[in-house]
Amino acid sequence: MPLALPRPHRDDLRIAVAGLLGGVLLWALGIHPRLASDSLVLWHAPWAPLVPLAVTAACEPLRRVRPRLGLLAGTGALVLDTVTLGSIVTIVLYTDLVYAAVLYGTPASARRIPWITGMLTVVGGIVPAALWRDPQGLLIGVGVGVVALAPAATGALVRNHRDAAEAARLRAEQTALLAEMDRTQAVTAERARMARELHDMVANHLSAIAIHSTAALSLDDPKTSREALAVIRENSVAGLAEMRRLIGILRDSSGDREPAASPTLDGLGALVDRARAGGLDVTLDAGHGKVPAPVELAAYRIVQESLTNALKHAAQGRVRVSLRQRDGRLDIRVTSPYRPGDGPRAPGSGSGLTGMRERAALLGGTFEAGPRGALWAVRATLPLTEGDPA
Repeated sequence: MPLALPRPHRDDLRIAVAGLLGGVLLWALGIHPRLASDSLVLWHAPWAPLVPLAVTAACEPLRRVRPRLGLLAGTGALVLDTVTLGSIVTIVLYTDLVYAAVLYGTPASARRIPWITGMLTVVGGIVPAALWRDPQGLLIGVGVGVVALAPAATGALVRNHRDAAEAARLRAEQTALLAEMDRTQAVTAERARMARELHDMVANHLSAIAIHSTAALSLDDPKTSREALAVIRENSVAGLAEMRRLIGILRDSSGDREPAASPTLDGLGALVDRARAGGLDVTLDAGHGKVPAPVELAAYRIVQESLTNALKHAAQGRVRVSLRQRDGRLDIRVTSPYRPGDGPRAPGSGSGLTGMRERAALLGGTFEAGPRGALWAVRATLPLTEGDPA
């Protein structure tokens, strides 16, 4: 199918109509730039100036949609106009076609047209002056410069400003897009961090509460029930305190309040004691020195979640927690008895392993978890210096 010609702009149609009517009016009044006695006038018919006028006016609707075609046809009409009495309007419309060809044409046209018109201006001034040996020949070059070079240079200047403004707009849009992407990523990362913190803080306490409440309901032993209730109360109070701490941080947007202290590896002893109170046989082997705060928090949360999973899933036996610092890394290993087919003693969300893996990845470390023979092993390696996130 042939390509449809784009519709001309309304303003271009108005320019064409106004130019044609203005040229006809000047022709009717007998106003022409040349006299009938001029040697260049070869076509003496009275209506002859109307032909190039009509062609040039017909090119105006093409100034935006087909600027090069409009300029070529207008150039032919201008040449034809030079052998008639001529019309000022034809020349004015032609200058607009030159301007539009540079402004709306292809980048190649925008580069070539000013260069070509400049060369024509120089040649149009030097050659006649040299041939006639009369400085007045330079006026021809001036005329070419006014009709062709000046509008071409103006179009190039306007196009450069337009392109610069468009580039600035695109840069602003890209900056705004990047800022929005950064904001979205920051919100997503913060939501993920909050989800990990909530899970790690509450899951341990709620798992102990669920397991001991089940024991208290299933055993008809006042002493056992009382011990279970004591563990339930202890974990309820601890979980409530953790929740209040996090809610206080979220609600306080003034920034005046000191942030609550994050858990440290010094609190592993208390964490193990709570796990023992929950019924686990836990041994702790911690051999490490001073570690950065982010690593310390991640290690604490990984051990906490591992003990929570052991409380819910581990078979009878000893749970071992080991922390070792070597070669600029902190190795964490938690093993618990594993028996395939055993159901959990408390429901879980399934996000604990994901949270531990994310914590290790954010620090550029590694994380592994899975069965190894009769044990369920959790192993994480955290670099003590800032690394590239995995």
